[in-house]
Amino acid sequence: MTAPSSRGGASRGGARRTRTVVLTGVGWLVALAFLLPYLQMLVTALKPERELTKSPGTYLPDHWTWSNFVDVWSAAPVWTYLRVSLVVAAAATAVTLACAMPAAYYTARNRFRGRGAFLLLVLITQMFAPTALVIGIYREMVALNLTDTLLALILVNAAFNLPFCTWILHGYFSSIPKELEEAAFLDGAGRVGALTRVTLPISLPGVVTAVVYTFISAWNEYIVALTVTASPDRRPLTVAIPSFVTQYQAHWQFLFATSLIAIVPVVILFVFIERYLIGGLTAGSVK
Repeated sequence: MTAPSSRGGASRGGARRTRTVVLTGVGWLVALAFLLPYLQMLVTALKPERELTKSPGTYLPDHWTWSNFVDVWSAAPVWTYLRVSLVVAAAATAVTLACAMPAAYYTARNRFRGRGAFLLLVLITQMFAPTALVIGIYREMVALNLTDTLLALILVNAAFNLPFCTWILHGYFSSIPKELEEAAFLDGAGRVGALTRVTLPISLPGVVTAVVYTFISAWNEYIVALTVTASPDRRPLTVAIPSFVTQYQAHWQFLFATSLIAIVPVVILFVFIERYLIGGLTAGSVK
């Protein structure tokens, strides 16, 4: 009587194992498809310049030139470009969160006339591309005497990321029951105390999402930085990277080496953010 049941359990177990193997294989293929461009960048960055100009070229370098990652720092002021990108991205993220969190919290906790129109306007402004507004942005920076300054890049990046952060934080704050804050009020906490001790720990995944989105968006911004800045010591890494390939010279190995260097801060951000994201989800469940 138990034999059919055993065979059925074995067949279901075999089907689950097969499905796991297939999904794992598909996952590895997808991961490989995303990693191949970066592998190509690494291979090109490790080639000597003479191999990049000879024809026909080979995929793998005949001589692995690891010194390209050292020489690029003296071939161009990469550290200056990297510092500008870090300052602009970090400051724009801080300004965006400082403005988005109060706006999102107020709209989530209060019903007022025009609330729906305000949220719709926030969503619509997210649809404007910097390229379509670059002339107006430049004229505004000239009027404010902010051209060729880091403050201009910080303000523009914060302005373009503010709608998305406000919208996503509004959704997180709205999903948190008001009763939790009311319980904090009964325990003697004020509005700020309830926000910092109850609401923010639960909404930490939303805050982390806003931080990651804003930082990466400001880090990768190119059009406005190219238009507003002119001095080499005020240009971010995204504008500096194409300067390795000009009409008269092409240092492809340095271009790809700098591109890989530009990925490192974002990877480090994700390494640190992932731990806080898991911690925020756990704190939300405990609360």
